[in-house]
Amino acid sequence: ILVVDDGSKDKTKEIVSKFNKVKLISYNENKGKGYAIKCGVKNSNGNYIFISDADLSMPIEELDKFLEEAKNNYSIVIGSRRHRDSEVIRSRFRKLSANIFNKIISTLIIKDIKDTQCGFKLFKKEPAKRIFEKQLINGFAFDVEVLYLSKKFGYNIKEVPIKWVDSKESKVRMIKDSYRMLRDIMKIRLNDGLGKYD
Repeated sequence: ILVVDDGSKDKTKEIVSKFNKVKLISYNENKGKGYAIKCGVKNSNGNYIFISDADLSMPIEELDKFLEEAKNNYSIVIGSRRHRDSEVIRSRFRKLSANIFNKIISTLIIKDIKDTQCGFKLFKKEPAKRIFEKQLINGFAFDVEVLYLSKKFGYNIKEVPIKWVDSKESKVRMIKDSYRMLRDIMKIRLNDGLGKYD
């Protein structure tokens, strides 16, 4: 297990140091979720690389679903809160905001993925190393960039239903972060046009 501490000011390092089988990657400056995930993937060695939000809004027991689909020859398996079989507890505001954002993404950049922003994703090793090596977005929109690259490189993606309960401790600031995410989505198109993903 790798824990990436993105320049936090809380007790993350102190808590993680108590666990023998957990490796901590830490740096002083907060650089964004995308940067943190890229560091984690770069330092991962397993045949499967599973990305998990620290708040565990999705119970970790759901991981079995991801592994089962990966073993069925899917290169990338992602949790979907919009899957018809998912069990999701969210506030109306968050649900509305997510629906609007997903509609924008499906219009501008990725048409056939219902939930790009779920923080629980599993990659086979080779696709993960290739995709994250090309990742350039450091903020929350890195999810969109990673899935855009997954499709660009021809990897198959499977969305699976999950159980989900919104965390009150979420660090996402809906209005401010949504603006930044939209800005970064436009950067993805620009980066691709400039050949930065080749």
